[in-house]
Amino acid sequence: MVGLDTGIDIGIPAAQREAIAQGLSRSLADTYTLYLKTQNYHWNVTGPMFQTLHLMFEAQYLELALAVDLIAERIRALGAPAPATFREFAALASTKEDSDHPDAIEMIRRLVAGQEAAIRTAREVFAVAQAADDQPTADLLTQRMQVHEKAAWMLRSLLQ
Repeated sequence: MVGLDTGIDIGIPAAQREAIAQGLSRSLADTYTLYLKTQNYHWNVTGPMFQTLHLMFEAQYLELALAVDLIAERIRALGAPAPATFREFAALASTKEDSDHPDAIEMIRRLVAGQEAAIRTAREVFAVAQAADDQPTADLLTQRMQVHEKAAWMLRSLLQ
């Protein structure tokens, strides 16, 4: 990773810090992309579920906005630069931007997929953090998985 500060001594070797930071960068990209998608849907949802979805999407994108800061700050604490451009996020994210304007039901389906993708990425990075005995990152990822799992469950419930 370009710019890793090798002068940091927090008990995690540079190679492991780099691997964790790279994984967290993917998690940050997933979270930021999901944030943008959720905010887009908040603004553009229509139909009979408008009020319910408008409020749910708002609560979810506000939570995601806070999460991106926590993830980016953990990357910085590990001594790596945090990705911060749309180009970097697009290259790193497993969730992609929309190229169309879906209806409310498709919005929900796509958000479920985005939440689940964020969970899978966090779970992969968790294993790397755990192998490095990096408790702060493992704790952050545990919390992220819990939030994403709950959001996915709530969204899936609307599809039944």
